[in-house]
Amino acid sequence: MANAEHKPVAILATDGFEQIELTSPRAALEDAGLETRIVSDKAGDIQGMHHADKGDRFSVDTTLEDAKASDFDAVVIPGGLFSPDTLRTNDTALRFVRDFFAQKKVVSAICHGPQVLISAGVVENREMTAVPAVQTDLRNAGAIVMDTEMVCDQGLVTSRVPDDLPAFTTKLVEEIEEGRHAAQRQSLDS
Repeated sequence: MANAEHKPVAILATDGFEQIELTSPRAALEDAGLETRIVSDKAGDIQGMHHADKGDRFSVDTTLEDAKASDFDAVVIPGGLFSPDTLRTNDTALRFVRDFFAQKKVVSAICHGPQVLISAGVVENREMTAVPAVQTDLRNAGAIVMDTEMVCDQGLVTSRVPDDLPAFTTKLVEEIEEGRHAAQRQSLDS
């Protein structure tokens, strides 16, 4: 049952997301009494992956065309080799992510997920982490990169790889329970 004090949490993904990076946060959020909704660039269902191998298909709850950050308490961006790469070139997805920052809401990304945040222009001067292959991109975009299992910077929660999911999901739930973060900002506002 969803917590009446909270709005749903958006999970922003499309074909090619790393399955465990969607299912683990979703389970932790739902175990905490929070509702989750998969938001995608297309209706129907999307393909999960176990690295390079196909996993399960997941039903999309809301398309990006119909989603508004104001309808959610937070957003989770799973990694994977393909989903973040597709979403980072989608203007509607980038606007959706920027709106969470503008509304001072929790934003989280794991593995390759921070690529979406880089393209949204919201990482400058933010403490973050990501999979090693994306850490240089974060530095080049102005982020302060740490190679640790989880980094939380005023409502922005990031992690590197599936092994980091316990720390990531614990902090994600904690940050949502805290509510809006006055210091959450787009890098342009800093």
